[in-house]
Amino acid sequence: MLILWMLDPTPSPLPAYEGDPNLVTPGVVGFAVTFIIAVATVLLVIDMTRRVRRIRYRAEVTEQLEAERSASEPKDATGD
Repeated sequence: MLILWMLDPTPSPLPAYEGDPNLVTPGVVGFAVTFIIAVATVLLVIDMTRRVRRIRYRAEVTEQLEAERSASEPKDATGD
């Protein structure tokens, strides 16, 4: 069995494409996929920017509220 397997000739590779390489393009499907990925990326960046901005504004408002709260609390004479 092993001898037959070793004597079996290896298949020859397929012949190379001999056409004009400038005529081989991704076509409409390739363009559509690339366009969809680009649009999805832009939408994700816009959404991420909104979320980061919203979190930053909430942090600023929280800092302002804490500052107002600490300023409005009466000072303790003992320093505690």
